[in-house]
Amino acid sequence: MTVDWIRAGLKRTGKTRSGLAKALGRSPSAVTDLLNGHRRLRADEIAIVSDYLGIEPPRLIGGGPLRPPKAPLIGYVGAGAIAHFYADGQGPFDEVDAPIDAKPATVAVQIRGHSLGALFDNWLVFYDDIRNPPDDSLVGRMCVCGVSDGRVLIKALKHSQNAGLWHLLSNTEPPIYDVGLDWAAPVREMRPR
Repeated sequence: MTVDWIRAGLKRTGKTRSGLAKALGRSPSAVTDLLNGHRRLRADEIAIVSDYLGIEPPRLIGGGPLRPPKAPLIGYVGAGAIAHFYADGQGPFDEVDAPIDAKPATVAVQIRGHSLGALFDNWLVFYDDIRNPPDDSLVGRMCVCGVSDGRVLIKALKHSQNAGLWHLLSNTEPPIYDVGLDWAAPVREMRPR
């Protein structure tokens, strides 16, 4: 949905971006991001914007309710040393609501296990399925990691002293030291299923 109606509504009513931010419970920079196309308007925000501006949002072609974008659920991963394997072409198993800032490459995996804590069992983890080798930009970040032995894990990355190897860290389990990674992708979002 284009946000031109919001820009036009602000201009026509004389209402401010900061007032809109307050109505949405967001920062003024979030409204700027929205109006500049760096963030999408969530379905639940449409009514808030409409009420604030006192105007109706545009009708969508084909009508019907707004639906969030979908991301394929491509497999199951372990957060600890025990992993659930999934092979290319095994999924997708399902489609789930994608994050607001999803890209065409954004996919989901489901956590199986408790190494991030019992709360995170069966949570969805979203990442962009671009399988690049890890680099310094991923150090200290939570990533979905493709281990050279075929496991796919969710871990924070740390450099090993051994060239080309990594230490994989989790909240509740001991680190996995000196592991080769074929690829790693930063976690975009996590949420319960």
